[in-house]
Amino acid sequence: MHETKEDHASYTTLTMVRQFDVKPERLFDAWINPQMMRKWLMTMEATNKVATCDPRVGGKWEIVDVRDGVEYRAIGEYLEIDPPHKLVLTFRMPQFNDSVDTLTVEIKPLGKGCEMVFTQVIRVPHEEGWREAEIARAMQEYHDGSQHGWNLMFVGLQQLLKAQENED
Repeated sequence: MHETKEDHASYTTLTMVRQFDVKPERLFDAWINPQMMRKWLMTMEATNKVATCDPRVGGKWEIVDVRDGVEYRAIGEYLEIDPPHKLVLTFRMPQFNDSVDTLTVEIKPLGKGCEMVFTQVIRVPHEEGWREAEIARAMQEYHDGSQHGWNLMFVGLQQLLKAQENED
């Protein structure tokens, strides 16, 4: 049997829970409004040069972040949109690899604010012949790296939403 490149991957799941002092609609909008996305998704408004989206099932989204003269491109497709409760989309950074991750954002009302449960199913490519320990190490590195990156983004999202709320 001939193995394809696709056969050499494992999956790990990252789940993060955050509370926000805004209505669920506001938080949902931050995920599908390109002006909002540009201010927190990937890095920040100063380095995000492109932020586009077509928030409908099958619609595409894209962020191009430029740091130190290097372009980092994140792209994806919307799979499910249920405002303001749930959003499912794909996430790819084609300059690094062909992996496609799936992001699920679930938003629940919580007192005056809301709670976001963020889940990323991370595809971890690995080399043919890797042993269990090498696969486990790669899965942990992808998980921890993703968690670190999203944590920084969610801090920025929290600050953005808080600043907006203060403007109202």
